[in-house]
Amino acid sequence: MKNIITQFSKIFVGILFIISGLIKLNDPIGFSYKLAEYFSEPVFNMPFFVPFALGIALFLVILEVVLGIMLLIGYKTKFTIWSLLILIVLFTFLTFYSAYYNVVKDCGCFGDALKLTPWQSFTKDIVLLFFILILFFNQKLVKPLFSNNVQNIVIYASIVLSSLMGVWVLNHLPIIDFRPFKVGNNIQKGMRIPDGAEKSVVEMVFIYKVGGVDKEFTEKDLMAIPEGAVFVDRKDKVITEGYVPPIHDFTMEKDGSEYKDEFLEASKVILIVAYDLVNADKDGLAKMEKLSLEAKAKGYKVIGMTSSTPEQIVAAKKQFGMTFDFYFCDAITLKTIERANPSIVILEKGTVIQKVHHNDIADLKF
Repeated sequence: MKNIITQFSKIFVGILFIISGLIKLNDPIGFSYKLAEYFSEPVFNMPFFVPFALGIALFLVILEVVLGIMLLIGYKTKFTIWSLLILIVLFTFLTFYSAYYNVVKDCGCFGDALKLTPWQSFTKDIVLLFFILILFFNQKLVKPLFSNNVQNIVIYASIVLSSLMGVWVLNHLPIIDFRPFKVGNNIQKGMRIPDGAEKSVVEMVFIYKVGGVDKEFTEKDLMAIPEGAVFVDRKDKVITEGYVPPIHDFTMEKDGSEYKDEFLEASKVILIVAYDLVNADKDGLAKMEKLSLEAKAKGYKVIGMTSSTPEQIVAAKKQFGMTFDFYFCDAITLKTIERANPSIVILEKGTVIQKVHHNDIADLKF
């Protein structure tokens, strides 16, 4: 019986680590955003790690895949199980911290393929910890499946193939797109809230300075605010979060006006998405004006989308000779649309027809 439970634990943990790792390896930039969120000031306040978030993300996801394979074939059992135990303890701490303090809404355990709430992520890690502890206390029952030479070949091949996959998706696009802006999806439909959908319950909290100290008051307490109190700020506290559409915070603003409806109704639109013009790939930006002229000659409306400041837009347009206009959209939304900076998206009446990395402009189909 002990052997059956151990073998089940080996297969369950190994497969889950491989699946989780491959999903994140499909989109390591997306996972790096999640790590950067953990490193940010509101969470662990370790901003010095943010510049290394992508490198750490790649290392962790490749490690997940390789450790899963090592466990399944029984390679270096003691090292493998100890490594899995250390990783799951770390992940369990992170997901508990996220859930308890409500600081990171989605741990990114399965990328955009499967969204889990913080408490669901924590529960998942507790289950994994349980099965890894079974393996830890029954290490002798985890036997190698192949000879040493074959085992070595399998592990080295998994490391090389995982690394090549990581490099490929960084220089192109995720192999499978799980995001709400994937090809075939309609942006307008993604923004709609269904009739009868649950609405968020929000409580307004007013902050007043009373006797030199900031104090919070709800709407019910407004009549009790002491005389002489000075208003400081107002914040909205979400009591119950209602339905959030897959696409939100999507804007196309310019000079204080919103052009979203106009462009999403047009039949031939090309979006040049560069969420950060200052740190965008210079070679990629240098290709955008030529692309713009070719697209306009074929009847397309061409616009840039960025979260950069007006001054940064002017500087970039001057540096790269770009004549198309840029419209503002939130950086998080733009990073969700596409990971490459810059990238190209073709729309037809709000439906995503094609998306390409700036390295793959030759693949565009007008």
